[in-house]
Amino acid sequence: MQILIGCTLALGFSWGAWKAHALTKKGMWAAAAIGGIIYSFGRLPWSIPILGFFLSSSFLTLLQANQDGGSYPVQEKRQPRDWGQVLANGSAGAVLAAIALLRPGWEWPVIAYAGAMAAVNADTWATELGSLSPINPRLITSWKTVEAGISGGVTLMGSLSALTGSVFIALITTLVFPRIIWERGVFIITLAGLTGSLVDSLLGASVQAMYFCPKCGKGTEQHPLHSCQTPTLYDRGWIWLNNDGVNLLSSVAGGWFSVFLWSLFPF
Repeated sequence: MQILIGCTLALGFSWGAWKAHALTKKGMWAAAAIGGIIYSFGRLPWSIPILGFFLSSSFLTLLQANQDGGSYPVQEKRQPRDWGQVLANGSAGAVLAAIALLRPGWEWPVIAYAGAMAAVNADTWATELGSLSPINPRLITSWKTVEAGISGGVTLMGSLSALTGSVFIALITTLVFPRIIWERGVFIITLAGLTGSLVDSLLGASVQAMYFCPKCGKGTEQHPLHSCQTPTLYDRGWIWLNNDGVNLLSSVAGGWFSVFLWSLFPF
């Protein structure tokens, strides 16, 4: 019965997101699967953080997508989320919910889940709100000025947005999981989310696969075709590591770091 309720609710939210053009059709089914698993295994407390991430990030994406202008990389990242993006942002949470169900006495899966959600939320808020910065971003590895939306580019506005997004998830998590001590939980989850976002920027600037569109003369993450339907050319990075892979690794980093901090500060 719990599984049926979880799958029905998740499908309802996912369908609404698809109708609002926040998800592709395959993204809708992936979101329904992830949301159904998390609700079925962890019930409402586990669903609130990922729902907070999904609703807030989708709202920002849709809001910014309605604005005129924007560079190619920014426009690309404001497309409806596909199944790969959904799995990259939510699969770690689904695994942790399953672990928590099997080992209800363990505290660390909850802490790791909060850190993972804070990381993906921080990264999404940084991308969406950081693109509004009047100052061009700089590549985190070389401090070279790059176009807004390029993976690995950072700005002060983007960093503050990442902090706000991480705090948002930290506050939600400490409210729905009463066993997480308020002050300790907010501090640790926020810091873990920022760390995960930093890992995302570092990987994006160094080893993520990047391509070049000869027609538009722009760098892009899209392959094999750019949004203009021109075949893209390999530029740099590891061929097998795309933006979805980077997002998954950053969520794992946020989860791992939150558990590390939880054990480091036993107050």
